[in-house]
Amino acid sequence: MNPIHVIGGGLAGSEAAWQAAQAGVPVILHEMRPHRGTEAHVSEGLAELVCSNSFRSDDAELNAVGLLHAELRRAGSLIMKCADANQVPAGGALAVDRHGFSDAVTAALEAHPLITIQREEISGLPPADWDSVIIATGPLTSPALSEAILSITDEDALAFFDAIAPIVHFDSIDMDIAWFQSRYDKVGPGGTGADYINCPMNRDQYEAFIDALIAGEKTEFKEWEKTPYFDGCLPIEVMAERGRETLRHGPMKPMGLTNSHKPDEKAYAVVQLRQDNALGTLYNMVGFQTKLKYGVQSEIFRMIPGLENAQFARLGGLHRNTFLNSPKLLDGTLRLKAQDRLRFAGQITGCEGYVESASVGCMAGRFAAAERLGKNMPQPPVTTAMGALLNHITVGHLEGEETGKRSFQPMNVNFGLFPPVEFSKKSEDGKRMRGPDKAKAKKRALTSRAMADFDTWLEESGIPAAD
Repeated sequence: MNPIHVIGGGLAGSEAAWQAAQAGVPVILHEMRPHRGTEAHVSEGLAELVCSNSFRSDDAELNAVGLLHAELRRAGSLIMKCADANQVPAGGALAVDRHGFSDAVTAALEAHPLITIQREEISGLPPADWDSVIIATGPLTSPALSEAILSITDEDALAFFDAIAPIVHFDSIDMDIAWFQSRYDKVGPGGTGADYINCPMNRDQYEAFIDALIAGEKTEFKEWEKTPYFDGCLPIEVMAERGRETLRHGPMKPMGLTNSHKPDEKAYAVVQLRQDNALGTLYNMVGFQTKLKYGVQSEIFRMIPGLENAQFARLGGLHRNTFLNSPKLLDGTLRLKAQDRLRFAGQITGCEGYVESASVGCMAGRFAAAERLGKNMPQPPVTTAMGALLNHITVGHLEGEETGKRSFQPMNVNFGLFPPVEFSKKSEDGKRMRGPDKAKAKKRALTSRAMADFDTWLEESGIPAAD
């Protein structure tokens, strides 16, 4: 049987190799370290954790990433097995001894009879006789491989610098203050004339907001991230520093908008949010890419009328990254449409986070193994954490309004990616639940549905859970 080639020994590549090998398919895992290092890695160990030792929350009942942990464990994940074995105290989070974790993953892959590890850089497109390849090279993909990927796609296939605006859960926006309207009621392609959520500010609110943006603590670029800003992606605080009226004549301009709650009152400035996913559960803050630190982002952005109680699915950022325009380029099993012998996994697909990368690697490994074994494995249901993440990567975004502009951006798993669920809004004593109790009941309904649907998918997939 021809092997599956996995390029990249991070969390996604390690998990993909493990899943395929456990299904009975030989794997060759190619890792360029130590022959070629990266700006961020310090060892030659597989699945090295670079930025943090935390896998985040392990609560599978009330947290989306905790649910992803549970699904990975059900699928026999090597990454989760080694994380559990090297856990260190961290309250409700799963944190690990970084070196012990990497050593355990490396040892398991080296010992597997169907896995061969080759320490070499794949400096261009994989050879034509490699008929099944998983590229899991992460956000630090080598320039040579990046250029090779571009050569078979197009110039918009890879983003090398992320400009990320915050994303808000729709149900946390106060629609008694905000309203739906497109500027000048413009319908546009696929629009209705009411495609944006608008949050109004008076002059005092705007001035206080500008002061907070300028004073807010910012993160700095790492030395290897140094990239000049370009005008289309200026951080909002940089625009504020260029002049107090800059934002009012840019992304926060009030022209062409009428407050449906107070039609006779003209807003001094308006923050617009645009639907970010097909489900309509997430809204993107237009033009709000930022280098503000996470803690101050929530505080400052909740100064915006209508967002006082905003819950963020993702906060803003601006950093060096390499990721595919996946909804355009990949099919539902993570294959490259232009050359379907190539699959992608991990952060290069447009997921964020260690656990998310491992889960995409898990899916890619299982899809590739099923294909090699002649089995037709279905995609995980969108009601599961893995399925919701896969849906975001491959189809679950909306096209940008401007011709040729990407709207797809990397995302952590979160409940905003899941389809709505029916649940009882009354407590055991028959009283109507509100606030935190209602939110918890909704999350329990989402996770309960996900667990049941994931178990059914595993049974129907034709690929047994790895031991």
